[in-house]
Order: sequence, then C-alpha cells, then structure tokens
Amino acid sequence: MVNSVILVGRAGRDPEMRYFESGRVKTTFSVAVNRPTKEKETDWFDIEIWGRQAEIAGEYVRKGSLIGIEGRLDFSRWTDDAGNKNVKPYVHATGLRLLGSKKDNAGGDGGEDFR
Repeated sequence: MVNSVILVGRAGRDPEMRYFESGRVKTTFSVAVNRPTKEKETDWFDIEIWGRQAEIAGEYVRKGSLIGIEGRLDFSRWTDDAGNKNVKPYVHATGLRLLGSKKDNAGGDGGEDFR
C-alpha cells in the first residue's frame, strides 16, 4: 500500500511557524493547485511540514510562491465543545521544492530541492 502525494502549486498564504519546547518546529500553509480543465478549477490543500524543511519554508515561501510538495495524506481528528467529531485532511510534507514566485520572471527552473 502507498500513501504518496505530489503537488505543484502556489502558496495560498504566508507560512505560520510554531516552535515547541522540545526544540521541534512545525510550519503550516496552504497550496492552491489548478486543475487542467477549461473551468479553471482550483483545489486547496493544507500543508504541514516539520524540522529543517519547516524552517526553510518559513523563511522562503510567501503567498504566491510556486512550490512543489512531496508527502503523504494525513487526517487531523478532534471533538469540538458540542461533542461533534471532526476530521480535516492535510498533507504531511516530507519534501519541499522552491520553484519560483509570481514576481520571478527569470529563465531556468530556478528550483531548489530541500529534502
């Protein structure tokens, strides 16, 4: 069985970094991926990345940045105050590739691979 996700899209918001007492760091942001259809549909994915890659994402990724994400689909589960059970999917990223940004018109792929 395989749980693998590869996305190429634009960051939908600036990343939010969170440092823990253990010394670990987690960065979260969203990615918009356009479907190759005439209707120009956009799929949105919540991304969670940890460790050194989280620091890189926090430093270099900005809203509108073109990025590549490798990872796996995961689920956040919780019960709210009313007792309702909730499930929210997200991508637990294991690889990040900076592909450029809207402002970046330079030639070449301009990508940097952080794994």
